[in-house]
Amino acid sequence: MKNNTFKRYFLFVFIGLLIASFYPLLMGVRVITDMIFNSTVMKEAYPKYIIPYTPLSIALIVGVAAMPLLLKRLPRLALLLASAAAVAVFFAVEVLFEQKIVVTAADNAFILEDWQMYMCYAPLEDFSHKTLTAVEILMGDYDPSFKFHFYIIAVVLILTVLNCLYGFGQMVRTGEGHRKNALILQSVATGIFLGLCILACFTAFWRDGALRVSPLSALLMTVFFILLGMTVGVYAGSFLLGKGPWLSVCVPAVLASLVTLLMYIGELILLNGHLYILGNGAFFASIPGIVFAPADLMVILASGAMTAALFAGMAPQKAAKI
Repeated sequence: MKNNTFKRYFLFVFIGLLIASFYPLLMGVRVITDMIFNSTVMKEAYPKYIIPYTPLSIALIVGVAAMPLLLKRLPRLALLLASAAAVAVFFAVEVLFEQKIVVTAADNAFILEDWQMYMCYAPLEDFSHKTLTAVEILMGDYDPSFKFHFYIIAVVLILTVLNCLYGFGQMVRTGEGHRKNALILQSVATGIFLGLCILACFTAFWRDGALRVSPLSALLMTVFFILLGMTVGVYAGSFLLGKGPWLSVCVPAVLASLVTLLMYIGELILLNGHLYILGNGAFFASIPGIVFAPADLMVILASGAMTAALFAGMAPQKAAKI
């Protein structure tokens, strides 16, 4: 009975993932078709959400497709192997797209890697007729390391989505429910974070290129940074349940703050050593000697503190077998 239930679960998950990935995959096919027949993709026809969502969708499909075999043959290593394979597929497809897809705008052609850089901080406009903003001036020469924070987000989504799918699959397969609460929490955090990623992809949180952002943009960026850290913290915490307070609470909290800090470092790379300013006053101004403002430090600490509060409130449980 459990075997049949697991098969139905896997089929449901795989079909659901294909449906959720339909649009990114369709846009990927459209862009590849343009490249085959026209050797370029015109700016107005380029779907900016192809990066990273088409490579991300392909990676998750590969990871989920391996679910039945890995959970049957190597249940303790299933998540690790599937996650490693999915991350490898993501980077392979991502690099292929970045280097081979060409976008043409204002009589200028950009490989997708360069075009992606423009989309990180400026609206999709005719760049030959724009007045340079503070961010454009600060960025200086092109540096591929600007994608550091971009790749962190993609890897976090791959790891956390697969953690949820494999975790629930293992519960269906074996009946073990030790990680149920943590997996539900992981699913909620990952779902909200993915929604924010999609919103950022279409709106860039309504940034206009200036370093000082609007209150709405500042709020969304703050929530995004905190939730990213919490999503990683919950991921780690789901494997440490019942290991004692120092491991089950402190480790997820530290990881949450660390990943939030890494995202700030990615922002520093993108903006050539500067950070977005989230408001007016001393609380939002850089502390003398460092780039971070008190508000930025509070965001980093809040990510860890909120993660710690979540796991401190969970009843001690035994760690589940993976």
